[in-house]
Amino acid sequence: MNLQFEELTAADGARLGVATLDAEKSLNALSLPMILALQDRLDAWESDSGIVCVLLRGNGEKAFCAGGDVRALIEAGRGKTGTVPPLAAHFFAAEYRLDYKLHTYSKPLICWGHGYVLGGGMGLLQGASIRVVTPSSRLAMPEVSIGLYPDVGASWFLSRLPGKLGLFLGLTGAHINGRDALDLDLADRFLLDGQQEEMIDRLLQINWQEQTAVQLNSLFKALQQEAVVQLPQAQWLPRRKAIDELLDVADAPGAWNALKLELGSHDALIAKAAKTLIEGCPMTAQLVWEQIQRARHMSLAEVFQLEYAMSLNCCRHPEFAEGVRARLIDKDQTPRWHWQDIATIPLAVIDAHFEKAWEGRHPLADLSEY
Repeated sequence: MNLQFEELTAADGARLGVATLDAEKSLNALSLPMILALQDRLDAWESDSGIVCVLLRGNGEKAFCAGGDVRALIEAGRGKTGTVPPLAAHFFAAEYRLDYKLHTYSKPLICWGHGYVLGGGMGLLQGASIRVVTPSSRLAMPEVSIGLYPDVGASWFLSRLPGKLGLFLGLTGAHINGRDALDLDLADRFLLDGQQEEMIDRLLQINWQEQTAVQLNSLFKALQQEAVVQLPQAQWLPRRKAIDELLDVADAPGAWNALKLELGSHDALIAKAAKTLIEGCPMTAQLVWEQIQRARHMSLAEVFQLEYAMSLNCCRHPEFAEGVRARLIDKDQTPRWHWQDIATIPLAVIDAHFEKAWEGRHPLADLSEY
């Protein structure tokens, strides 16, 4: 199952629940069994009055979580063009239900987002009440390279970033560091990679019977004071004005063309981001543009319901399977996109990604009235 669960007893007898992703070779990529087991344990801990706080972390130095196990989804659907593999329908419903659980958890939930925090890893981190990043953190939604789109609630958190930064990060899959994460409200605390055990020890010394919020705030403020000297240089907030001007366009093809002109930019970060987009999937760029527009005024529950439809439809259309084949299965790094020119993608094809792809009631309807 690649998960570890333990309960640590604090000084006053209260218990800290610790869930550890333990699939180091795959950079802790989320499989369906891992998602279901994590959901079950979080539910159990939430209803256990003795559990006062939960810590979610990943084993290994390289990553907290580098995303979902998309290879398994594509391999399950091979030879079944135009249909949704049952595994995909189950996987996305379970993953989004888990992410929603994290966002709405009734107890303090700390997520330690070290190393790579990509795709599904971002879904976990963004749901936590205390989101910790470190000097090694590299956060991103890199789906443009595999023909999917930024899911796991990214419609919610990208659409709420300042100016055009959410659109930019969704289009380009650009990595952000710990300082960027704080700047953009994608993290709450910056700690050193070596401070995790100290954090746990100090959590176990808290008096969980009174003023818990005050004590947690004091604890993390003190730890962060030790770490602040290693804050990396900000990358994206200082470039916000330039990015806002660059993406001040009317549609997705306009954004694509504007970024294409930056391939030779003297700004290495912008040039690298542009290269990732232009080598990525044109359909993804269209979906990113559309999801950001649609999600701006949606509730969190509505966002996950929207993304469920988008994900199932991505499994029915060819780009996602081709991207995963080229990047993760055959690894030839030369995806042959069905729609190679973003300007030629029919509006009907884009709209089809937002249509119902299941029978009966929405599988996530209980999150809200869909």
